[in-house]
Amino acid sequence: MKLWVNGGLHEAETALVSVLDHGLTVGDGIFETVKVERGETFALTLHLERLTRSARGLGLPDPDLDEVRRACAAVVASNPMELGRLRITYTGGLSPLGSERGDAGASLVVALGETGRRADSTAVITVPWTRNERGALTGLKTTSYAENVVALARARERGATEALFANTVGRLCEGTGSNVFVVLDGRIHTPPVSSGCLAGITRALAVEWTGAQETDLPLDVLESAEEVFLTSTLRDVQAVHRVDGRELTAAPGPVTAKAMRIFDENASRDRDPRLA
Repeated sequence: MKLWVNGGLHEAETALVSVLDHGLTVGDGIFETVKVERGETFALTLHLERLTRSARGLGLPDPDLDEVRRACAAVVASNPMELGRLRITYTGGLSPLGSERGDAGASLVVALGETGRRADSTAVITVPWTRNERGALTGLKTTSYAENVVALARARERGATEALFANTVGRLCEGTGSNVFVVLDGRIHTPPVSSGCLAGITRALAVEWTGAQETDLPLDVLESAEEVFLTSTLRDVQAVHRVDGRELTAAPGPVTAKAMRIFDENASRDRDPRLA
């Protein structure tokens, strides 16, 4: 396997960054995950636009998107596979120990790993921890992911693949690595970005392509929703058949199944879509 590290391709064994990189010492970094199918990326432009927004939100210099595109193309060409997860990581770079950044410049790493296709439906749990909708990192896709690691481990222990959070005022927010949608009276709803959720790329496309509404929702809507589904880069649109102890019958339900079909059709037609 070959990875891109700070300007060039390297074999995995020599693809190294310093142990003093700020991304390692204090989690000062951002990332994007891009789906790759048979050598072709999906929605790369939207992901790179969000990478820049996250960099600005964290106070990092804007990434050189031409270099990022070259790095992605080189890594994808060097690692042929049926379905892969392309990971773009951009950090504060070599820095002194502590929170203050150094002046050596940012680090860029691009890697590609093989993955399998997701099941049509899955189980999720809710967790007692909250998302902070007013935090300094809210809405940024940062490498400070330990909270998600803990919540996802809880989900795995309970036979689920995702954990869902409320925000600090008890409103439905998001999963560890996904956005959540519910069907109420036959209509699709998803929490607004103001809830503290990440502005997911797949979420935005699903909203545009299905006509879903952004709605402020209580966490307990999961107890009464007719259908529930998740969106993310590698899930696309995935139905939920169990929330905690509640079984949802016939998942994917008719509304979710239609959303899955619409997403697949649009994604197949345009591999680098834009938002209206």
